[in-house]
Amino acid sequence: MAQKVFVVEGRQFRTESDYACAMRDKEIIDKLRKETDSGDRTQLEELRKSLRSRKYHFRTLLGQDFLDEVEMQLKKLPVTVGRDKKTGWIRNRKQTSQHGQDRNTANKSRIERSEGGKAAKESRTAKTARTEKDEQELNKIVQDELGKREKRRRLTILLCSVGALCCLGYFAVYSYYDYRTRSAYERMNTLKDKSSMGTASSASGVQEDTGEPLFTLDGGAEAKEVLEEYRNLCIRYKKLIGWVKIDNTQIDYPVMQTTDNEYYLDHNMEQKYDKNGTIFMDKDCDVLKPSTNYILYGHHMKNGKMFGGLDLYKDKSYYDEHPYISFDTIYEKGTWQIMYVFRSKVYKEDEIVFKYYQFIDANGEMEFDSYMQEMAEMSLYDTGVTARYGDQLLTLSTCDYQETDGRFVVVAKKIPGE
Repeated sequence: MAQKVFVVEGRQFRTESDYACAMRDKEIIDKLRKETDSGDRTQLEELRKSLRSRKYHFRTLLGQDFLDEVEMQLKKLPVTVGRDKKTGWIRNRKQTSQHGQDRNTANKSRIERSEGGKAAKESRTAKTARTEKDEQELNKIVQDELGKREKRRRLTILLCSVGALCCLGYFAVYSYYDYRTRSAYERMNTLKDKSSMGTASSASGVQEDTGEPLFTLDGGAEAKEVLEEYRNLCIRYKKLIGWVKIDNTQIDYPVMQTTDNEYYLDHNMEQKYDKNGTIFMDKDCDVLKPSTNYILYGHHMKNGKMFGGLDLYKDKSYYDEHPYISFDTIYEKGTWQIMYVFRSKVYKEDEIVFKYYQFIDANGEMEFDSYMQEMAEMSLYDTGVTARYGDQLLTLSTCDYQETDGRFVVVAKKIPGE
């Protein structure tokens, strides 16, 4: 589409803002023309003086054009005062003779033609100079704009390069932590598998005597023997408390426990910093007692690791395909059947509401049944599985980003004899 052009006093303007400025200048010029007698030299000279001193502020080149117009008009006016060469007296044009008048008229015509041609030439020269000046100013503006664009381009490239380096650095650090964590899990699985093979050999009567005593915990009547498959792991990983696994998912991790529930949010099982953290049991749970409810926490990783895939249980179809959880403490094995799936959050201490993360031990059947009713009402769907006082529970908890401090929770009960 062709660009719109505005014309004022013979000059073209490309933008509406320039056109508005030109119309303002034209109003001032029209007013000055009306107030000034074009045949009065004194008024014209006074106007020229005002224009040259920039008494009137013009925003476009129409002001310069008007100044040129005034100067040309002054050049066209005849000299009205002169001196008589014979008498030496000053006289005006009316005092000359008719012959003198005719001669002056002829001379005036020649002068006017000469001055007119000279003025026209000067006008053309002035316009040419103005055109060249305009072109120089336009070229300067274009060069300045190109310079600014080049600076912006270089700055953009620099910022993109820095961003790319930061992303590469983040990816390198993430890859390092991921590799280190996977290696640690592989070592743990290897130790666990070797221990399991040792158990099988012992059952067949061919296990070698390593000379190592059975790994037990002191505590009188509460002393328990660590399962064979976890003995080597417990010797190396002092904070190991169990292992959680859901078949055909990424959830297959050791479970740690310490007195600080914040520690394993950014440390792995080897007590090294790792933003992925590791799966850990609530500090108030007791596997020796045992507690009514074991609560396990893990990050909701976007890549599905840790408890990143736990929220898939929001769909009943996923539950139907994965209804069981395998969770062993280091003292006993267990299979757990999922009962409830719900969303919750971390509440303020003074809020009177069911807080699943505080349900670790039930003080009696009434309290236990109350907790079960609360979770059943919060559950996203009915699994048909219930629990009664005396059953042992397992709770898996991870972050839920649908609300601030949100949590996604899966609760299961232990299948007796498993």
